[in-house]
Amino acid sequence: MLDPFCGCGTTVHAAEKLGRRWIGIDITHLSIGLIEHRLRSAFPGVDFKVHGTPKDLAGARSLFEKDGKTKKQFEIWAVTLIGFPPQAKKGADGGFDAVEWFGPAKKHRAIVSVRGGKVGQPMVDALEGVLTKEKAQIGIFLTLEEPTKVMRDYAASAGLIEVPGTGLKASRVQIVTIKDALDKGLAVVNLPLRHGDTFKAAPKEQAKAAERDLFG
Repeated sequence: MLDPFCGCGTTVHAAEKLGRRWIGIDITHLSIGLIEHRLRSAFPGVDFKVHGTPKDLAGARSLFEKDGKTKKQFEIWAVTLIGFPPQAKKGADGGFDAVEWFGPAKKHRAIVSVRGGKVGQPMVDALEGVLTKEKAQIGIFLTLEEPTKVMRDYAASAGLIEVPGTGLKASRVQIVTIKDALDKGLAVVNLPLRHGDTFKAAPKEQAKAAERDLFG
């Protein structure tokens, strides 16, 4: 099955459920990220390949450099790299690029801010300010460039949060590099009892083995 404009992935989902071989194509990282989330929610352990998205640091730099002034496609790709569904709305982003809920009752919120160019401590300070304004519990500073020691020390000084009733703790401000995210995936961030369902989770389903490919 070939879907050259796979959008939200309805046809790809149906093909996976039927055990058919499929290829889905879409031009935006938003659609590709949504479909990845949808398939992994519905078919735990599903195995498919994603083509046309950065696979290493050089590819990430290339995407950042070739993206437009807003760097929106780079931001969308970056947040999906760590399992955060991106914000699809236009205009001002409120100082963060994605949000995800965690904790036993989905009452705790984590936000992520993506940076591709030169970085410094004031940017981490700004993220902490957004955390306070949005009443979120964890802020992820996701950066293409290596952070300075001053930045890491400042992030550490923000302290820990604890999820009530669980004994689980995590750093309030976490600095994550794109390189580490490429190497470690979702494990690079610490969100206690992570839910990952800001994109509505698809019902769990069974599927036969088949070849699958997503092209972005």
